[in-house]
Amino acid sequence: MHFCQAFYTLKGKEIVEFSAFHHKQGSRNYIRVSCSELKRGKYMYYGSLEAGGTKMICAVCEENGKIIEQVSIPTLSPEETIPKIIDYFKDKDIVALGVACFGPIDLHKDSKTYGYITSTPKLKWQNYPLIPTLQKALSIPMGFDTDVNGSLLGEISFGSSKGLENAIYITIGTGIGGGVISNGKLLHGMLHPELGHMLLVPHPKDSFAGNCPFHKNCFEGMASGPALEKRYGKKGIELVNQKEVWEIEAYYIGQALCNLILTLSPERIILGGGVMHQEQLFPLIRKEVAAQLNDYLKTKELADLDHYIVPASLNDNQGILGCLQLAIDAKKESSLNLK
Repeated sequence: MHFCQAFYTLKGKEIVEFSAFHHKQGSRNYIRVSCSELKRGKYMYYGSLEAGGTKMICAVCEENGKIIEQVSIPTLSPEETIPKIIDYFKDKDIVALGVACFGPIDLHKDSKTYGYITSTPKLKWQNYPLIPTLQKALSIPMGFDTDVNGSLLGEISFGSSKGLENAIYITIGTGIGGGVISNGKLLHGMLHPELGHMLLVPHPKDSFAGNCPFHKNCFEGMASGPALEKRYGKKGIELVNQKEVWEIEAYYIGQALCNLILTLSPERIILGGGVMHQEQLFPLIRKEVAAQLNDYLKTKELADLDHYIVPASLNDNQGILGCLQLAIDAKKESSLNLK
């Protein structure tokens, strides 16, 4: 009786649909119930968790990309932060959760530490079992990837780059990171791309040694927000009208993009993050890319750099919407595994 009542309750809320078939076997009568989850409906919600180094953004979304609600939780210790995340999601009736996280993280599903945050500089989060902890508490399908892959996935699923199978997303802010999709698949490999740590040739007029504790003059060490501040003694927002500052910044970004163009052959490069809110950078970067490639490659994409090197298009929601796509994909994979 309770079983039947539960089914009728779910049907009444448009969470499931089911049909009953009467058949007879021997002297007994049976009713066979076929139940399936509705593909769409006002109760078909997905969870998004954009797990950043300073804040965790939790959101509830619909499959079409509509963000129903979201909250921001400060990234403190796991003991302080994770219970708040679980409390937020546990009564939201979400059918899956997508998590895009700061790294390094373990993305290999056959690994004993899949879903862990591994050798992060954030000491309290080192070797933390993020996905296993959330899975134990919420018991729903979960998708997991890097924060920058999440932003890239948001752009190619819901943004102006929707449908592209070869693209790169780079965030330039407190740090520099990048996500890559190649032939329709997010690039992982041995670990995941660390595009912010490619070494760069210093600008002839720049005596700055670099800000990265590991590599000094890598992309992040030369062009991140903290690198700008350390080089000039001011934040980027205070340097808006100093032309040479942005010419040197564009030189480093352009050089990094040329390396990526020549190695990964993307159909588009999307630039996001706090530094890229300085919109005067885009024409300077495009100019540097053209100069540094020096007509070596000739493609229709490179002939139109205004549409090849572009800003993020989702009003800083690309990470949340990428998490939504991770959740949708996890739900689909879970449904296939049940068949």
